[in-house]
Amino acid sequence: MPQIIPIRDLRDTTKISELCNATNEPIFVTKNGYGDMVVMSMAAYEQRIAQTEMYSKIMEGKAQADDGKLIDGSAAMAKLRAKYVK
Repeated sequence: MPQIIPIRDLRDTTKISELCNATNEPIFVTKNGYGDMVVMSMAAYEQRIAQTEMYSKIMEGKAQADDGKLIDGSAAMAKLRAKYVK
């Protein structure tokens, strides 16, 4: 469940930091009843970035598969073993 707090609550930085780290989710900050910004812990941010990069790589692979740029799994593994296993 998303946490929503008014902007005036940002004065208590320790409480906000604890809330960010306890929930590991973004906290939505409102100003005059409207969404204004989002605050999150570093761990939550890094997790979101990693997830976005993973989705990007998956979509890149799907596009390559759709274009017919596929390599046989056995051939790919043999090539990697030849290159890295000595």
